[in-house]
Amino acid sequence: MTLTDKQLELIEEFGIYQESNGFQPAVARVMGLLLVSDKPELTFEEISETLNISKSATSNALNMLLNTGHIEYTTFHGDRKRYFRIKSSNWRELFNKKMEDLGELNNLLKRVLEVRERENPIYDQKLQYFISFLDYLKAQLPNLIEQWEKEHLKEKA
Repeated sequence: MTLTDKQLELIEEFGIYQESNGFQPAVARVMGLLLVSDKPELTFEEISETLNISKSATSNALNMLLNTGHIEYTTFHGDRKRYFRIKSSNWRELFNKKMEDLGELNNLLKRVLEVRERENPIYDQKLQYFISFLDYLKAQLPNLIEQWEKEHLKEKA
């Protein structure tokens, strides 16, 4: 499979971005490849060979992405291979999960403030400011999504 220099560069940039979000390098590059590839689905071999990563690293990356719902696979009649693709229909689920994670973080930070015994008013104030922002975000997000959907539906009409 041949990729342009621009595609290869974008896979690397996407990989670096995803690494900063906690993804392992191979996982991040597989995701980047599936996003930028001109082909809608790629086989295990195409992924491994294109990214020049071991079969073990490819397998681990694909399993992680399947388990987290980032990708899916399909098969074709008469072909035993699995074809992997980005699961683009679940962006809202992934976004909601991120928001839930932020909610959990917010609850933990509130508990941190409750149990802190050291006196550091500047740190406490900054922490309270962040907690306040997360509370605001949680309250405003449903309205923001609803507004976006209304505008998006107008564009499609």
